[in-house]
Amino acid sequence: MTKTVRTAIFPVAGMGTRFLPATKAIPKELLPVLDTPLIQYAIDEAREAGVEKMIFVNHPSKSAIEQHVLHDAKLNATLCERGKGKLAAELEAAALNEKDIEVVFTHQDEPLGLGHAILCAREEALPGAVAVLLPDDLILGRPGALGQMISAYENGDVDHMLATMEVPRENVSAYGVLSVSRRDGPFAICDGLVEKPDADVAPSTTAVVGRYVLDNSIFEALATQEPGAGGEIQLTDAIASAIGDKTVAGYRFAGNRFDCGSKEGMLSAQLFLAAQNPAYDEVISEFLGTGAQAEVA
Repeated sequence: MTKTVRTAIFPVAGMGTRFLPATKAIPKELLPVLDTPLIQYAIDEAREAGVEKMIFVNHPSKSAIEQHVLHDAKLNATLCERGKGKLAAELEAAALNEKDIEVVFTHQDEPLGLGHAILCAREEALPGAVAVLLPDDLILGRPGALGQMISAYENGDVDHMLATMEVPRENVSAYGVLSVSRRDGPFAICDGLVEKPDADVAPSTTAVVGRYVLDNSIFEALATQEPGAGGEIQLTDAIASAIGDKTVAGYRFAGNRFDCGSKEGMLSAQLFLAAQNPAYDEVISEFLGTGAQAEVA
């Protein structure tokens, strides 16, 4: 049976403590990778995937996210008056047009976990499965990871689909990890899901990253889910509880993933994108040529 995914949920209420003091005043989702904020990459990925509605689960203190997401007619008019029409057009194209995509902002007032953030979107979600994108997981590729997942999901026999990648065993404790019962092409059908296991007991090296396509039943599961690690409602726990009743599978996407919730991942993303753009060749070349001297200095 074909399953349509019409809603994308963006949990963006987190504090971004790993990037303090930069995130004291600026939401981590607005930190730029070169000249593009993290959240813009996620929005463009969801837009390319064809979703009809985007729900941003935000915190009241992070109004700047809403300002970025929506079109700013006054700013564009000012730019045009100053002869910057090309830049104004680029900003307008990046902003979400509410004539084409329904945009909703809802609040998660307390840090009660990723599962709770998704539950905050329940009343706004359209019927059917929902997609979840974590903007600080930057995935670069064409087509986008979410588009790949939705295509596979809508034509497959899976209820909950989680984006996965293989990681070194020594790194598994940073991820949710699948216990894989069988593999079928890009799918890893799982019979268990463990959050941040120790390397010596991890059931596999198939790790979950920040893209999900979830059957609508996830909302009821989250509504009855007991708090887990850190006293928070964990999405991993709710998905794991469905195994047996629902088919849960990892999906091996094509693309380059960067954990931009960490400083190392953010730097890797900056360097990767800079290396793809000839405009930065001279800067990179100069740095590589003087790196040894700079280190000594």
